[in-house]
Amino acid sequence: MSLVLEKADSFRHIIRILNTNVEGKQRLAYGIRSIKGIGRRFAIQICKVLRLDLTKRAGELTDDEAHKITEVIKSPEAYNIPRWFLNRQRDFKDGKNYQVTTNELETKLREDLERMKKIKCNRGLRHHWGLRVRGQHTKTTGRGGQTLGVERKKK
Repeated sequence: MSLVLEKADSFRHIIRILNTNVEGKQRLAYGIRSIKGIGRRFAIQICKVLRLDLTKRAGELTDDEAHKITEVIKSPEAYNIPRWFLNRQRDFKDGKNYQVTTNELETKLREDLERMKKIKCNRGLRHHWGLRVRGQHTKTTGRGGQTLGVERKKK
């Protein structure tokens, strides 16, 4: 089924939110999910907090609504989103709760892995060795990677 618009002149096909391209054809909650660090539940929660219509397309957003979405993502506790909803709880360095998104998410993940490798905990060592980290069996599965070929006998 094709997309029918009431106000075709105000529709934008691509919207920039937090340095990420959000496709305008998608519904609002699904469009917000294209930002790294924003999942399905958090995207729906943002729409409910701002009282935005979930059936509305992302391309129909006004500049003011897009700005409010970025404010909620950057400071969710100011908009009464509970602490347990955030993806970075009790940060190691300062003990605060954050919703980490985009490039900051990759940086935090890399810092965590480097810290675990530095203190030589089990998770850090297994990450370093390229093995499974979460207790999975490794005897038969996960053998993709480096393979050794069979050499022929030299004559």
